[in-house]
Amino acid sequence: MMKIGICLCIIMSAFNNITAQSAKIDTEKLLEYYETQRYADAAQYLQTIYSGDTQDIKALSQIAYCHMMAGKLPEAEKSYLKINTLQPNNLPTLFSLASINSRRGNASNAKNYLQQIIQIDSLNFNAYKQLAIYAETPESKLNYLKKANDLNSTDPDVAYDLSITYSGLKQYLPAYDVLKTAIAADTENFTLQQALLPVANQLTKYPEVIEIGEKLLKNHADVNVMNDMGQAYFYVKNYQKCIMLYKMLEDTGVQNEGTLYFMALSYRELKDYNNAAIYAQKTIDEAISDHTNLYYAALAGIYEAKNQYNDALTAYKKGLTFGVSNIIYYRLGLLYDLNLKQPKNAAIYYQMYLKNNPDQEKEKDQIAYAKGRMLVLK
Repeated sequence: MMKIGICLCIIMSAFNNITAQSAKIDTEKLLEYYETQRYADAAQYLQTIYSGDTQDIKALSQIAYCHMMAGKLPEAEKSYLKINTLQPNNLPTLFSLASINSRRGNASNAKNYLQQIIQIDSLNFNAYKQLAIYAETPESKLNYLKKANDLNSTDPDVAYDLSITYSGLKQYLPAYDVLKTAIAADTENFTLQQALLPVANQLTKYPEVIEIGEKLLKNHADVNVMNDMGQAYFYVKNYQKCIMLYKMLEDTGVQNEGTLYFMALSYRELKDYNNAAIYAQKTIDEAISDHTNLYYAALAGIYEAKNQYNDALTAYKKGLTFGVSNIIYYRLGLLYDLNLKQPKNAAIYYQMYLKNNPDQEKEKDQIAYAKGRMLVLK
């Protein structure tokens, strides 16, 4: 509150010194607007004091700021553009214009204003930090974040984003170094410590993963921390601990293909072959999507379009290994019937399609066609 009061006093003091017009300002009313965050009212009030064609930069800045705080972005942009014309290359103005365009979803303009800033000030940390948001490739994002990190290696947001970008490019050692530097400056930053775990795993720093992970779990039982720790425990051959952590994930329904796989391997290492087999099968089941057969049907359809009928046949039959599919039965009937000229096989798949209870309303045309073709083929 003291800081807010000081800021408001500074604002009001500035108004008292703007021009002779400022004598008309009711400072108590304006202060009340600021204190109650009625920025739209403040902007409207200021506009009654200053004419629409005013070129007073301080007045325009206050009006623009009030509009921006009130969420009236077009009006704020209009005032800031006028300021930019009167006083080009002003960094606060360019940052405000970048912010307005960002909030309105105009990434191109926001990026343009930020690039103007770094042309004026090549060491501007915040400009590089924000430019990373608009990077079009991982490599350009990396360059912006590296610049920002070089200027302030302890900023946690930049360190986090830079480490994620490095990891995405499989550059794990620099990701690790960036995080360690930022963590050294803020040893209680759990977000950075959690981001360190998968990177440390990639670098085979398993004891460090376990040590940090145990501390993090005392603060919050995060599933990602448990996932990373489970891998570390497996690689240091503490199979019981790996199983315990991943069983906790399974009990809460957040298991995945990876956790089930490590459980299968851990049980195998403990010579508990019954559970190893169970979890190996669970791993396979988890890895298979309910829609896998549809994906193979789509692939087969592409092969058909390219007249690669044998490849299409292989893809359709592969799709059936992941479960029954009316679409594939019907498409196989058509493939054997119209392209491969094998009427006996065509009739088999048309019959399988009809026996699998196709939707009588949605698939009435296909049902009628299959029944008709079976009569002809027989």
